[in-house]
Amino acid sequence: MDLRPDEISALIKEQIKHFEDQIESKDVGTVMTVGDGVSLVHGLDNAMLGELLLFPNDVYGMVMNLEEDCVGAVLLGSEGTIKEGDEVKRTGRIIEVPVGDGLLGRVVNPLGQPIDGQGEIRYVHTKPIERVASGVMTRKSVDQPLQTGITSIDAIIPIGRGQRELIIGDRQTGKTAIAIDTILNQKGQNIYCIYVAIGQKNSTVAQIVEKLRKGGAMEYTTIVAAGASELAPVQYIAPYAGCAMAEEWLEQGKDVLIVYDDLSKHAVAYRTVSLLLKRPPGREAYPGDVFYLHSRLLERACRLNEENGGGSITALPIIETQAGDISAYIPTNVISITDGQIFLQQDLFNAGFRPAIDTGLSVSRVGSSAQIKAMKQVSGTLKLELAQFAEMQAFAQFGSDLDAATKATLDHGEKVREVLKQAQYSPRSVEEQVISLFALKYGFTKKLAVKKVSEFVKELYEEMKLNHSDIIEEIQTQKVISDELSVKMKEVIGAFVEKFLQVNKEG
Repeated sequence: MDLRPDEISALIKEQIKHFEDQIESKDVGTVMTVGDGVSLVHGLDNAMLGELLLFPNDVYGMVMNLEEDCVGAVLLGSEGTIKEGDEVKRTGRIIEVPVGDGLLGRVVNPLGQPIDGQGEIRYVHTKPIERVASGVMTRKSVDQPLQTGITSIDAIIPIGRGQRELIIGDRQTGKTAIAIDTILNQKGQNIYCIYVAIGQKNSTVAQIVEKLRKGGAMEYTTIVAAGASELAPVQYIAPYAGCAMAEEWLEQGKDVLIVYDDLSKHAVAYRTVSLLLKRPPGREAYPGDVFYLHSRLLERACRLNEENGGGSITALPIIETQAGDISAYIPTNVISITDGQIFLQQDLFNAGFRPAIDTGLSVSRVGSSAQIKAMKQVSGTLKLELAQFAEMQAFAQFGSDLDAATKATLDHGEKVREVLKQAQYSPRSVEEQVISLFALKYGFTKKLAVKKVSEFVKELYEEMKLNHSDIIEEIQTQKVISDELSVKMKEVIGAFVEKFLQVNKEG
């Protein structure tokens, strides 16, 4: 058979014409039911758990149930334009968010879209919000402090980089205040911060953003906000989205602090979604996997070893209790997942002791390995002293005649509490904390009236900054109080006490 050149030429031209054509297979399903932010979709046999689905009018949904004849999806947008029989397409992508330095200083929703009116976010790539936590062999023990700037935490319940420390207490006891103060204190510490607001009023989030902006903290902070008006599925994905953003910096060998405020509302959002999807209820009407809900999130906080970059994610989850009941279902779940808890007590808050941290119930399982040596030297006996004070205080209520030793214990305990009292949005440097606790430990506060202690501590640090900056520099660089430095500090503080007493006597 003879082949004519013009036929060959036409054939080659046709091949070139369709060279870039690709066969595209679409996986399309049909809406069976829609309502309450949930849709059942028929025909998506190959859909994956957590996959994004595209509904009409650019509304996205996320697959959460894989059933025999349909998939259950939660909607991440308005359901008003979706009706039974509508076409639904698979995207082939697990739900993901933008990551990277472009998010710093921004307020975004859990899908990574900006909600602060500052224009589009520049990002190079995205990350899926769900990821398996780093394995044990890639991790390193926690031994670097994360300074909160709050004396009662840094001295008694220290937090290390890579730790998960629960902040727990009733509503209006200052849980968020501790988290915000900690973020403010990271200025100049080379730590990125992420604050995840779950189910909070938009006005509250706006106040927090403004406070961080005034404190110069927004330049290293990202806010992920899922307000109370958002759909339950959007609130449900918020902490995972924040964690995915943190993991990008973790992989670059950087240190990240992430606050989940709060996981009680997160569990409620998950419960709402689960009941709408008709998942079988478990204990206390929550699905049985609510423990897994929080454990798979908090296990992603870690400190990596040097071979894996040496980065860390420190997590501060917040849980709200009812009438101080830390033995309820969700509080006990999160206590068992985390490496300690900071327990805030309503009675202490009402009595004016703020931050209202109960040092008896609070604990850090990392302990003094997350403190600099100078802090260990001055804070070792504080927890015991506060416990003795609480016991004596209860005993002293019933006895009028107290012996000298009991009176001394009560007086010292009150002064310890005065040193630990701290105003909101005024974090203290570690050097300031060490100097004030040094004065307390070596009895320089004995001659002072209880009401004058906080004023004394403040003025003592000012004196050190003005006239003895070499002491502060030595604590900063050496991170330990040597014998020579101890002698020098005793001389300086001793002289200042006399001066302070004289001024106040005259006044």
